[in-house]
Amino acid sequence: MSFPLFKNIPAFDLPQIIISSSFSKMASTRLSSFKREISENPSVEQKNPGPEIPNDDSFPKVRVFVRKKRAKKCIQTTVKEVKPEILDQKLSSLPEIEDFTYGKDKIHSRSIKSETSEAQSPANWEKVLEGIREMRSTENAPVDSMGCEKAGSSLPPKERRFAVLVSSLLSSQTKDHVTHGAIQRLLQNDLLTAEAIDKADEGAIKDLIYPVGFYSRKASNMKKLAKICLSKYDGDIPSTLEDLLLLPGIGPKMAHLVMNVGWNNVQGICVDTHVHRICNRLGWVSRPGSKQRTSNPEETRESLQLWLPKEEWVPINPLLVGFGQTICTPLRPRCGICTVRESSSLLGLLFFEGKISFTCFLTWKHVKCLMNVYMAFD
Repeated sequence: MSFPLFKNIPAFDLPQIIISSSFSKMASTRLSSFKREISENPSVEQKNPGPEIPNDDSFPKVRVFVRKKRAKKCIQTTVKEVKPEILDQKLSSLPEIEDFTYGKDKIHSRSIKSETSEAQSPANWEKVLEGIREMRSTENAPVDSMGCEKAGSSLPPKERRFAVLVSSLLSSQTKDHVTHGAIQRLLQNDLLTAEAIDKADEGAIKDLIYPVGFYSRKASNMKKLAKICLSKYDGDIPSTLEDLLLLPGIGPKMAHLVMNVGWNNVQGICVDTHVHRICNRLGWVSRPGSKQRTSNPEETRESLQLWLPKEEWVPINPLLVGFGQTICTPLRPRCGICTVRESSSLLGLLFFEGKISFTCFLTWKHVKCLMNVYMAFD
């Protein structure tokens, strides 16, 4: 069979390389610049003899372009060895109660000081504390019947410890009566043990604990918490403060409360937003080395533990929480019936160690109390 269309094609014709117009704009390389220099200055060819290039049109001309590689930049980093002793000193203190983050690794230093003689106690603090006790005895507060320590009071010790832990988890940024209602619904549906929560659907848990604050996230943390307790502690809860702080959603206030109630082990004062606010109003706490008020509950706990006797560490939490819920409220405090108002700084005046310092913001709501304070000191 013959193919007439291919008769006129040479058998050994060298291929011709067609260079597109886009390549013509590329920068010339050393080879192309050398040829141009030879054509412009023939004397260069004599100084730099090279291989002869035949001027024969039968050979195809091929231009070679070489792309230069960019040099990699090497950044040298110096790694300093950190000694374990220095690392322990740089560990941060426990995070503040209302602002802790879920799901993050928590590495805290144990800064519990049992010696209370290092700091000077405020003047007349025993008299003020006794006055608060008298006011609390005349009026019940929500914490007295619906606090976290009341959760699962009828359950066996192991189940009650887990119930207190769950109640503490739900209490963050939630009022006591809302937390108490959620615990009662979990108890009625037999979902207050680690085994039951681990098997339960997360959506069902959300419906039962609603409307606690951040109920979706807390339901997820309850599932994680139950799984950890089952795998590591046989359905029980951790028995150390450090292990409790590693649980998802558990902050320092909750950990101290669980240690006090669940294990009867006093590791520190349980300080929430009420204790933090009232201690600053009374002038009982301050930042280290200054008379400025503490900025978060954890600073309040550390400052309070420096001088408050250890036998008062447990009862001071329900005492001040109930006082903050009924009389010394965050907004519109009932200063008219407060018997320790002359010792407080509700209007920004702190009478502490004979000095006056502004620690709060002045508002018109406290003008009447300001007059009462001045009348008490006249």
